[in-house]
Amino acid sequence: MPVQWRKSSYSGAANDDACVELGRLAPQVGIGVRDSKDPDGSHLTLTVSQFAGLLEQIKQDPAR
Repeated sequence: MPVQWRKSSYSGAANDDACVELGRLAPQVGIGVRDSKDPDGSHLTLTVSQFAGLLEQIKQDPAR
């Protein structure tokens, strides 16, 4: 199953240093997170629960 990556809505223009993409991995695998400037590189794999926890941490301290 090919992963359809989508760029974060918080990612900016081409010169933005903080661009990430998210992709729904195979069922029961989770969410992939990768650097949009390196689409052929590796990605971080998070379970749905881990991804939800990451989002909660970011909401609590967005400056991190």
